[in-house]
Amino acid sequence: MSGRSAMAVAGDNLIYKKIGWRLVPFLLVCYMMAAIDRFNIGFAKLQFLHDLGLNNAVYGVAAGFFYVGYISCEVPSNLWLARIGVRKTLLRIMVLWGGVTSLMMLAHSAYAFYILRFLLGVAEAGFFPGILFYLTIWFPDRLRGRVTSLFVMAAPISGIVGGPLAGWVMESFQGVYGLRGWQWLFLLEGIPAILLGVIAYFYLCDQPASASWLSAEEKRLVVEDINADRLRRPAKADKSFRGVLRDPKVYLMAIIYFAYFCSLNTYDLWSPSVMRAVGVQKVITIGWYSGITHLIGTAGMVAVGYSSDRHMERRWHVALCGLTAAVCFMLLPLGSHSIGVTVLLLSIAAIGIYGVLGLFWTIPSAYLEQGSAAAGGIALITSIGSLGGAVSPPLVGWIAVRTGSLYLGLSVIASFMIIGMVLLLLGMSRLVLSQNSRENELGPQR
Repeated sequence: MSGRSAMAVAGDNLIYKKIGWRLVPFLLVCYMMAAIDRFNIGFAKLQFLHDLGLNNAVYGVAAGFFYVGYISCEVPSNLWLARIGVRKTLLRIMVLWGGVTSLMMLAHSAYAFYILRFLLGVAEAGFFPGILFYLTIWFPDRLRGRVTSLFVMAAPISGIVGGPLAGWVMESFQGVYGLRGWQWLFLLEGIPAILLGVIAYFYLCDQPASASWLSAEEKRLVVEDINADRLRRPAKADKSFRGVLRDPKVYLMAIIYFAYFCSLNTYDLWSPSVMRAVGVQKVITIGWYSGITHLIGTAGMVAVGYSSDRHMERRWHVALCGLTAAVCFMLLPLGSHSIGVTVLLLSIAAIGIYGVLGLFWTIPSAYLEQGSAAAGGIALITSIGSLGGAVSPPLVGWIAVRTGSLYLGLSVIASFMIIGMVLLLLGMSRLVLSQNSRENELGPQR
């Protein structure tokens, strides 16, 4: 296929900038609220463990129960999204998860936390893979790295906003109307998700063809780009979801994501406790330190995403980020008596962890076909990988109770990440080479 003129390329870029400004900021805010509502329990536990007479092991199990519900409904939710569209799906998901988040203020026992965290997982199931699938409808492969990085930037941004916000709410609202600070945290942070779910129904379009804010020519060019990407992918005999279920590469990606997700989940749920362990007592101060580490992680993630797109390389960027985070986890004992060293190591770890998050999903989305294969395949990888969220919090909590320290548990999680990154480098190399070879054979599309 012949290349396009520089003027045509510039015109296409303007179209995707238009689409990006329309979709990505709103989706980023939605994901930011998802991350805040999923991980605010990490700050709430600094108060409710004492109030309710619970321990780190109970907290770990409660945190992990989210993923039991999440995993059980992930694939069905995403397959249903492919049929009914993102507008109705986000309305259902966000209204339900916002409601359950607010209801967590009523939990007064370990079992209540277990049940509500499970229901929160059921409610949120399908959100993240659904948005990843949604982006494949609007953006071609050549832009997917930076667009995905911009979207998942919501995860570290949620830490920039959520940490200081949690600290402020828990200290400022403590005792207001007889409620504890952690109760106010759950109540107030559930409301925005409900409002955003309603807005999403009216603001978003399910696909380019239904976007009134795109011209007919712009719609045609987007569809042509997406179809051209599909033609460049390695041919598969079975392009259905059944074919995905029989594809060993999908399960390899799921195992890699499991190893990574253990670290992501551990970082977000346990970093406030690590800072408390090194002597930071005030919740609001922990919140500000958390905001700093996430701010650095955000800047690093964007830089890594642009580097990956510029070099058209995913695998080594992801692996080096993951290994960096693992090393930082293992070095945290060196900062056990130093707040500065701990914050520095957590900041570097944040760059690695969020760098992986920004790029990993460009690999499955480029590998899978459109339609039910992409929607179901992404959800399957997410579901299996999210088992890391069910396993890692109880594991770290149990080790902390048994040893009296968080550091051994963090090192165990780091070893999972190292294994995952080695599998990525060894197991996905042939896939990446085959895709690059196909692109070279077809020649430049722009």
